[in-house]
Amino acid sequence: MPKLKGPQFVQYFDGVLQVLKSLGGSGTPGEVTDSIAELLNVPESMQEETLPSGESRFKNRVAWARFYLVKAGLIDSSKRGVWALTPEGENTSLTHEQAVELFKRIHQDFPSKSEEKEKSKEEDLAPEEVQEQIDHRAVLLEIIKNLSADGFEKICQRLLRESGFQQVVVTGKSGDGGIDGHGLLEINPFVSFKVLFQCKRYTKGPVSSGHVRDFRGAMMGRADKGIIITTGLFTAEAKKEARRDGVPPLELVDGNKLVEMFEHLRLGLKERLTFDVDEKFFEAFK
Repeated sequence: MPKLKGPQFVQYFDGVLQVLKSLGGSGTPGEVTDSIAELLNVPESMQEETLPSGESRFKNRVAWARFYLVKAGLIDSSKRGVWALTPEGENTSLTHEQAVELFKRIHQDFPSKSEEKEKSKEEDLAPEEVQEQIDHRAVLLEIIKNLSADGFEKICQRLLRESGFQQVVVTGKSGDGGIDGHGLLEINPFVSFKVLFQCKRYTKGPVSSGHVRDFRGAMMGRADKGIIITTGLFTAEAKKEARRDGVPPLELVDGNKLVEMFEHLRLGLKERLTFDVDEKFFEAFK
């Protein structure tokens, strides 16, 4: 993509709006990001670029686009994990020039932050982390990323067992096409599936479509289903390859989904209750 006027993430402002419209007005961050990659024909090589933190640069820029659209009142920020258009957003389309002007208008609300600091934030933190500063999800994912290779395989084994898999075995073999283990998923007393899985700690970039094809090739004729578990991300092309018709289906578990599974199972996490003060509630009593 050619370099455009303004911060690079501004080029995705209208894309986020149009994709949300096509999804019926709302969508998950993953759905929106994948759809934008397809809509704008973002090369897989660009999707594989990462920041020093290991986060996808493309995903980071789409998240920053959403951040500014929320500030502009075009996207609702009330529900975490779902991006939804406001009534104004549903009726808005932006040219690149209009997107740049919107960015400048919203950016003026941050007078204490220089352009260099803003650029640094884009390179180091996701918008949600800018607001929350310390996120247990980021801490958890960082801990998992720093496990040994054996440790990561064992914790994936535990995760699969906690999720209902039986006879989960980590093979630990090298040169087996990337297959790290297998398990049995019983749907009911009459139906069960053998599943092969791969545990991949990824810190240098997203998992590509070629990697997905290689894993599928290794599992052909050996199992009914496959799972790739990574601490990183999958490119949009990798997700398409996993869902391609006519071949064994693959389930892809990226770092975000991995953390969600730990939360759902309460695995390695201690739950606590916190509150934020709603200052607007008290305005009527002043």
